[in-house]
Amino acid sequence: MPSARKRLKSRGNQIDRLLFTRDRYCGKLTPFVGNKFDQLQSRHKFAGNFVALYLTSQILDNSFLRITEAGSKHQGLDKLSSRALLEGINAEDQTVPAAVALAIPAIEALAERVVSAMQAGGRLFYMGAGTSGRLGILDASECPPTYGVPFDKVVGLIAGGDSAIRKAVEFAEDDTQQGWRDLQAWNVNTNDVVVGIAASGSTPYVVGALQACRAAGISTGCITCNPGSPVAAEADFPVEVVVGPEFVTGSTRMKSGTAQKLVLNMLSTTVMIRLGYVKGNKMVHMQLSNNKLVDRGIRMIMQELGVDEKTAADWLAEFGQVHQVLAAKKQD
Repeated sequence: MPSARKRLKSRGNQIDRLLFTRDRYCGKLTPFVGNKFDQLQSRHKFAGNFVALYLTSQILDNSFLRITEAGSKHQGLDKLSSRALLEGINAEDQTVPAAVALAIPAIEALAERVVSAMQAGGRLFYMGAGTSGRLGILDASECPPTYGVPFDKVVGLIAGGDSAIRKAVEFAEDDTQQGWRDLQAWNVNTNDVVVGIAASGSTPYVVGALQACRAAGISTGCITCNPGSPVAAEADFPVEVVVGPEFVTGSTRMKSGTAQKLVLNMLSTTVMIRLGYVKGNKMVHMQLSNNKLVDRGIRMIMQELGVDEKTAADWLAEFGQVHQVLAAKKQD
């Protein structure tokens, strides 16, 4: 039977992460954690830093309230009927908008920072792992067709790269350095804003990236569902939407994912409206990429300029975009 020291040493691939934990967070989140490391280090001299680092990482996991990991309020799910399951899920989902409403001041602060950054030529980056990463990519990918912005104006990054959008990449989220490398591939700079998305608030891929961004003078934000998390500690503009335990314990693709999606909708929509991509309540900069949207564009021109369908269609064919038609014809 290998000794405790040998067993811990065999987990060499975890040591860098634990050292990162000690260096970045012990004493930063709470003095208790930093002091506890010193106590553990001397108490477990037989294994040196290995035991101390490992046990400190476990303390770190409990140094903020992990509500997303709390047990579901619903018991015996495997014994319930389909109707009972659906009603239970729906009841939990109805609590999410109220939790989001409490975070509106924080969302506003983040939105204002993104608006000012984009007005100065900056970009918005989302980054996350798993569900959180996919939600960021979804929001980013919808901005160009909806508002006509360049594809690289709002960028979504996911741990494990694009292949992780459809198929999970094992342990990709545990790399504390890869997030920053992914940002560097896009030449991230101080004009940009980087928003980390992590339901738990502790995803190493996101935490490491935000920490590197702050060190480089890049504005950071986050969207998380646990209060006082490591991700929030690295965010200049933290958004914490506490939705409570999930219907299925720990399944953060449910209420947490819904909350993140709502916040992303609010954030990007507010930013784009503030930047002038909406006129009245209409998406006048949308890309006319199918017949449905062409028809919508024609109706917009008809409503705004009071012309018939043929005239609106002719003008749209001539100028190519709704906002260009409105700009040209309102000057006539």
